[in-house]
Amino acid sequence: MAKKNALGRGLPALISENSNSAFETGDETAATSAQFSAPKLNLPDAVTAREDGSLWIDPNLLKPNPKQPRVEFNQRQLEELCESIKTNGILQPIIIEQAENGDFYIIAGERRTRAAKMAGLEKVPVQLRKFDEQKKLEMALVENIQRADLNPIEEAMAYYNLIQMGDLNQEEVARRVGKARTTVANAIRLLKLPDDIQRSLVSGQISSGHARALLMVKNDADMRVMFGKIVGSGLSVREAEALAEQYNNGGRASAKKTDDKKKSRKDADVLNFEQELRNIFGTRDVNLKGDINKGSIVIGFGTRKDFDRIYEVLLSKKS
Repeated sequence: MAKKNALGRGLPALISENSNSAFETGDETAATSAQFSAPKLNLPDAVTAREDGSLWIDPNLLKPNPKQPRVEFNQRQLEELCESIKTNGILQPIIIEQAENGDFYIIAGERRTRAAKMAGLEKVPVQLRKFDEQKKLEMALVENIQRADLNPIEEAMAYYNLIQMGDLNQEEVARRVGKARTTVANAIRLLKLPDDIQRSLVSGQISSGHARALLMVKNDADMRVMFGKIVGSGLSVREAEALAEQYNNGGRASAKKTDDKKKSRKDADVLNFEQELRNIFGTRDVNLKGDINKGSIVIGFGTRKDFDRIYEVLLSKKS
């Protein structure tokens, strides 16, 4: 059981689980001993050892962890880390692994590696390890979570991959990464959102709270309308949750039945065009009378706020 909880205690606990020698477990006495010489380490040619026992390598030889959960790296934060490295150096070694083909992969510390390259460093401190595929993912995931560097979708995918790779349940994943089970469950639910809404979440156009409110909506068409209102009207999370509850409680049940009857008499092109307009204006009340050759478009609104939003959208399209 202690092994399962190691990740919850952070990277040091995980590293010590996978170590065989005094140096590999991070033993400071062994790692800093002047008698700790390079020949005893049996190091690859690209890795050099200093008299204090620290290992160094050219950062250009390091490749990203294939199990790295993070896809996007914030450029401004990298530049800030680069300036810090120029002033203080790299304070924590980068954990690496050598593959069978001789390549070196970053297991933990990709941000530091990228920033070190930006700073022009020719050598960076490393710790040479060996991990199985699941541990590579766990190491990268925990490091990023501890630094709050993953966006919501990256974090959700990392949890999902841990479940699939390790044949774990949500409770076990939560223990490994030191999170509550509900946190893991809520994160994974975000993967049920349509791709475009996921992209809006990653870009910061909507928040995780908005995303969870959208997941409350039972009807896909209502979810689309609500997404348009969140983006177009700037609904708060609380307002979005109230709207989701309103949709689910059938506040528009009679109107929906009428719409369904009308839809049955319209061809697919008209229906698709109406749905596009609903997405653009963030309103369900859009009706094309006639057909694509001749007719009229009616856009309904129920409040002044809805009217202002539709008006702003029309002005933006005109400009």
